[in-house]
Amino acid sequence: GERAVMFNRLVGVKDVVIGEGTHFRVPWFDRPIVYDVRTRPHTIKSLTGSKDLQMVEISLRVLTRPDTRYLPKIYRTLGSDYDERVLPSIVNEVLKGVVAQYNAASLLTNRETVSLTIRRNLRERAREFNIIMEDVSITELHFGHEFTQAVEAKQVAQQEAERAKYVVLKARQDKKSIIIKAQGEAKSAEMIGSAIRNNPGFVELRKIDAARDIAATMARSANHVFLSADTLLLNVMDKSTTAPTDTAATGKQA
Repeated sequence: GERAVMFNRLVGVKDVVIGEGTHFRVPWFDRPIVYDVRTRPHTIKSLTGSKDLQMVEISLRVLTRPDTRYLPKIYRTLGSDYDERVLPSIVNEVLKGVVAQYNAASLLTNRETVSLTIRRNLRERAREFNIIMEDVSITELHFGHEFTQAVEAKQVAQQEAERAKYVVLKARQDKKSIIIKAQGEAKSAEMIGSAIRNNPGFVELRKIDAARDIAATMARSANHVFLSADTLLLNVMDKSTTAPTDTAATGKQA
C-alpha cells in the first residue's frame, strides 16, 4: 500500500519508484519520501449557481489515489500533499461548469446524468495531475430557502388540483346516480299506478304483504304489543278494504 521516491542531495529526486520491501540507501545523501498509494476518500463541498440562477450547495465524495508511475513527477510539482492542493480546485471548477448547464429542477430529476458528467470531467482533469479518480458520487444536494418554498408550493398546488379534479368527477357521478334513481322511481310509480288502474286488487295485495311483514316483526319481538288491527293493516278481511273489488265485480256482471 506504499511506494517511495528517493531524494539524493547530489542529483535531486530520482526517477525510480521504490516498492515495498528492503532497500539500501546511503546515509545523509539519500532520503526516502513515502507515499500511500491506497485509495482514499475525500468529501468536498461547493456552493455554485444553476442555469436559472438558483444557489446550489453540492457535497461530493471522491475516491482517489496517485498514479505510481509518476510519483517522482508528483513530488517535484505538487509535493507529498498533492491531494489537498489539487482536489479542492478541480472539484469546484468541474462542479461549477456542470451545474451551470442545468436548471435547479433538472438537478433533481436528472441526478444520475449529472453525476456521470461530473465523474467524466473530474477524471479528465485529475489525469492531468497524474491522479487516478476511482469513484465520484453526489452525497448531498441543497437548494436555497426560496427555491425550496417554491417547490413545496408547487407540490401543494398540484395536489389541490388533483383533489379538485376528483371532486368534479365525484359530483358528476353523483348527478348521474341521482338522475338514474329519479328515473327508476318515476318508472316504478308509473307501473304501480298502471297496476292499480288495471287491477283494483293490487292495493289489497300490497296491504296483505304489509300486514305479513308487520305480523312477522311483531312475532319476533320479545315484548307483548296490543295495537289496533286497523291501524297496523292487519284486518285484511275488513269490508271497507274489499268494497272496491266487489264493486268492480258487480259492474262486470252488469
